[in-house]
Amino acid sequence: MLDRRALFATPALLALPARGQPIAGGRPVRLVVPFPPGGAVDLLGRLLAERLGPALGQNVVVENRGGAGGVLGADAVAKGDRDGTMLGLIGVTTLVAFPFMTSRLPFDPVRDFAPISQITDGALLGVVNAGTARRRGWTDFRSMIVWSRANPEEVRMGSSGSGTSSHLNIEAINRAAGAQILHVPYRGGGPAINDLVAGNIEMMFDVMPALMPHVESGRFLAFAVSSKEPLAFLPNVPGMGAFADLGLGHHNVVTWNAIMAPTGVPEPVLARLHAAIRTVAADPAFVARLTPLGYGTVTSETPAALAALIQAERPVWQRLVEISGARLE
Repeated sequence: MLDRRALFATPALLALPARGQPIAGGRPVRLVVPFPPGGAVDLLGRLLAERLGPALGQNVVVENRGGAGGVLGADAVAKGDRDGTMLGLIGVTTLVAFPFMTSRLPFDPVRDFAPISQITDGALLGVVNAGTARRRGWTDFRSMIVWSRANPEEVRMGSSGSGTSSHLNIEAINRAAGAQILHVPYRGGGPAINDLVAGNIEMMFDVMPALMPHVESGRFLAFAVSSKEPLAFLPNVPGMGAFADLGLGHHNVVTWNAIMAPTGVPEPVLARLHAAIRTVAADPAFVARLTPLGYGTVTSETPAALAALIQAERPVWQRLVEISGARLE
């Protein structure tokens, strides 16, 4: 997969300050988070908003517009004010994967958005119910995969919905490793986690903030991350590169989030927003808050660089969609 960090580095210092004339006369800037409050993306949005306001010199407020796996919030951004006061925290699946799952998106991810900057990337964490693992003799990810081959569809993985990065990731693992893990979509990550705690499903791949408290309590065992390499702050949890013998040596699913605006925002305003976002991302305190959540802080060198990333990622996620057979209806 594309080495994003080589193309989109976060500088330690920025030459130009973000402050200048207020955007749209100082009106509050709305940052749309296309998921309900309390999740990982919501937390990222709130951490960003509280720092982006001072960087811009005006208020930045979070608006949660959940629904349809992020589509409703993204659509609100695409149709929002074109003066720089409507921004969206939009993920890779919405921008790159969803167009391959349906022809009925209410927006065009390329035509209707003005890229500003990537803000994070991160791997998914693979966890299992600890009690189930003990009963079935799963000591690690490899033993679970081997067990699933012998017991088709008796390992059930919950996700927050069809077509999510979790869903695409597990189907790619099934294909490459010959595993027989059954995907069980839920209407959100919370209900899936509750069922995993109760032992009604056996495993999940998902973003880390919601899973780590259960890992720390011992309810879940962390077996793997979806990236090829382990994460620096979870060095004992292997990446997929450790499972080359299972056919997963090249598996590398890394999600990311970006700040987008509606098409038509004036270029000087986009440049101002871009500079402010990079100022926030260069703050060590911001980086420190995101690291335990499984997010790396990665910004785009320019808005055009983010546009190039979106295009470069299309074939990667198209392939994942084809493997999964996921459709959005």
